[in-house]
Amino acid sequence: MTIYNEYGRRIEEQIRPSSYPIAVKLIDSDQDIPKDAKMPRRDYGACMATCQCFALSRKYGETVAQVFEDMWCPEPVIGFGFRAPSKYFVEGHNRYPGGVVSLEAGANWAKGFPRLEAGRHIGLVSAPLRMATFEPDVAVIYCNSAQLLRLLLGIAYEDGRDVDTVLSGHAACVYAVVPAILNGKCQVAVPCRGDRGRAGAYDDEMIFSVPKTQIGRLAHGLE
Repeated sequence: MTIYNEYGRRIEEQIRPSSYPIAVKLIDSDQDIPKDAKMPRRDYGACMATCQCFALSRKYGETVAQVFEDMWCPEPVIGFGFRAPSKYFVEGHNRYPGGVVSLEAGANWAKGFPRLEAGRHIGLVSAPLRMATFEPDVAVIYCNSAQLLRLLLGIAYEDGRDVDTVLSGHAACVYAVVPAILNGKCQVAVPCRGDRGRAGAYDDEMIFSVPKTQIGRLAHGLE
């Protein structure tokens, strides 16, 4: 058992979430893929959304790796930096006309969309934090509001600082993972329509994300 496995066990014991807190790691080469990892096209016969891979990890205890060829949803492809955003995306067409009133509004969303440097990573892997065989970049915890309260109090125990976050109705996997990596700070995210419709997120769930450097701090703060 690694220290991160132990932190996962302790977090579970303190807040009793309905699914496993998961470890998420961006991978740079095929050699970074755990030997026991399942992959969407190879093992499930289809591309999958990242929220579905997270659901397999948090609900069924699976270790799941995705590379570009496994991806179904375009937003994590851009957010995690597997490909650079296209002109079509930057101009706002990803949101307009289905989600915003104008192309300008869509471009505003695209401009603020959190994303990692394009080409740096080839994929990502997720697994229950208490069982992961790799060190996470981020721990992602699906929780209800009472459990979120405990998590916010736990992370503030050491320095008393509140969590600053950006909330969006889109791309929950990206908003849960990328800002925490870029800023090195905890984040709160809202399960998006894809997460609810395809991955079974509950109506009362929120997402709390903890960068690697603060997972131990959270575990200590909850006790």
